[in-house]
Amino acid sequence: MHVGQCLINNMDKNKLIDIIASGENSHVQFKADFKSPNQLAAEIVAFANSNGGTILVGVNDDGGISGLNAIDIRRLNQLISNTASQSVHPPVNPITEQFRFDEEMVMIINIPAGISKPYMDNQGIIWVKSGSDKRKVTAREELQHMFQSEGLVYADEVPVPNSSIKELDEFLFRNYYETRYEETIEESALPLERLLENLNLYHQTQLNLTGLLLFGKNPQMRKPVFMVKAVVWPGNDIDIEHYLESQDITGNLKNIFEQSLAFITRNLRRLQQGQSVNSLGKLEIPKMVIEEMLVNALMHRNYFISAPIRIFIFDNRIEIISPGHLTNNLTINNIKNGISNIRNPILVSHAIHLLPYRGLGSGIRRAYRAWKAMDLIDDRDGNQFKVIINRPSCL
Repeated sequence: MHVGQCLINNMDKNKLIDIIASGENSHVQFKADFKSPNQLAAEIVAFANSNGGTILVGVNDDGGISGLNAIDIRRLNQLISNTASQSVHPPVNPITEQFRFDEEMVMIINIPAGISKPYMDNQGIIWVKSGSDKRKVTAREELQHMFQSEGLVYADEVPVPNSSIKELDEFLFRNYYETRYEETIEESALPLERLLENLNLYHQTQLNLTGLLLFGKNPQMRKPVFMVKAVVWPGNDIDIEHYLESQDITGNLKNIFEQSLAFITRNLRRLQQGQSVNSLGKLEIPKMVIEEMLVNALMHRNYFISAPIRIFIFDNRIEIISPGHLTNNLTINNIKNGISNIRNPILVSHAIHLLPYRGLGSGIRRAYRAWKAMDLIDDRDGNQFKVIINRPSCL
């Protein structure tokens, strides 16, 4: 529950004093007054596009109480009603409350987190909270992410500019199609372009991102950062001047998965557990655990973020870091309990036939049963998701 909700439900003088004394933050904003609907709309939009919050009207930026009178309260209630319905798109429903602070009144405006993001003001500007302030959203990737979070657009279906069917690895696609659908491309009686469109891999002369990543001859020619950067570090900390092994892993997603798996496994210890001394021995971490975390990173990363997946191997742990935090309201506890939310539905629908796949939502649960010494970190500030697999020598 954020601060705004607490204010509405459990307000008393001491709580208000504590909140004001703590100062502004990403959930609480102070305003002496609002005169302009545009100014108010920008504040409402910023909270609605973020995690919601509370505006205390009648409080100066420094926390001093400027106060409101009865006429101010009536004017503000009308302004809030008109602004929220006419100057915020789509409209929102703030909740207001008045609180008497000694001889003055303070108005509390609670704006819930929006359920129809992105919201914008009358000028078409999308605002979000940035600490205790707000800022305009201008970066294309951030706008795309907001649309994606509402299920309005998916990165995996967006056509790749300037790509063409000539970049398709036809042998790879043909093998995939014939294995999955048990017929040849010729038996489908469809031109290759139409077949690719029907499978949602191609649109109007261009491969979409799924088509490029899964079946492109050289996906990194168009999307150079959609790769894996893998490094083995000596010790347990990153040392930019010294490393034991480093590899930039490129190619289609199946090739990236196989090379990433090989990179990790060749840098793990093998343990003799009752086998002959001449046997290879078992990996110190079950292979299935590593496979599951790699598949999860490749399938569910945020492809609107131009950044590689990173694999770091330390003496005491393996880190797999994916661009993009968990989608919507998904939490670590959710995914540990098998609840999932697919960020890249088209990519997943095809990749599950190319990569080791153990069922939607069940793979992480199965990996945890096999290896409990694992931490999942949803880093929303850094906009990344980190898997830490602890190595057995440090348990």
